[in-house]
Amino acid sequence: MSVLAGLVEQLADLLQPLCGAGSAAAAIVLFTALVRLLVHPLSRAAARGQKARTALQPKIAGLREKHARNPEKLQRAVLDLHAEAKVSPLSGCLPSLLQLPAFFVLYRLFTGSSAGGAGHELLDHHLFSAPLGGRWADALAGGGPVGGAGLVYLALFAVVTAVASFNYRRARRRPLPATGGQDLPGAGVLTKVMPFMSFFTLVTVAVVPLAAALYVITSTTWSAVERVVLAR
Repeated sequence: MSVLAGLVEQLADLLQPLCGAGSAAAAIVLFTALVRLLVHPLSRAAARGQKARTALQPKIAGLREKHARNPEKLQRAVLDLHAEAKVSPLSGCLPSLLQLPAFFVLYRLFTGSSAGGAGHELLDHHLFSAPLGGRWADALAGGGPVGGAGLVYLALFAVVTAVASFNYRRARRRPLPATGGQDLPGAGVLTKVMPFMSFFTLVTVAVVPLAAALYVITSTTWSAVERVVLAR
């Protein structure tokens, strides 16, 4: 963890002449971009898997009709179909899972809980009036929702809402890839809930330190743009 923490600190030092007081915030955005570039090959593979799963939908529809009265046999047949086509139903989850270590590094770094006290210098940095180690609750207690720090959070919430709304519209237009269709237990509920998942980012941004929130917002925005590009 200390290696990644040191990388964020070095990026902040390099960006100091260009970004001034916002160098640490800019370093987090750049750090996020580096993480996303590292997992981009996996994202491309996930996009190819998505297209392959979409191509299997006619066959899955045939299996659903054939095994309409036997859900267990339908599930096995669909899994066998994915295995035969060498397509993993869960391949799209891997890029997100690989980003979790970077998120937790930033969380610990900007809560002052990292080993040896690393990150305390970065805790002194701000994004405009909001300290990178603070939370939305601190902003509300300090100056209220329209205080200096509160306005920073309102701007971030606006960005998250715009990205979440964009993802929501895309998810509504494109059905969730089936692993057995609505015949599988819980599939119907999952299909209805998935379009709203992006809005949970608002909760994350509200409760984590601002530094970690910047990572989440940058990564979420990157994901939205990346999906559009890879879908072409």
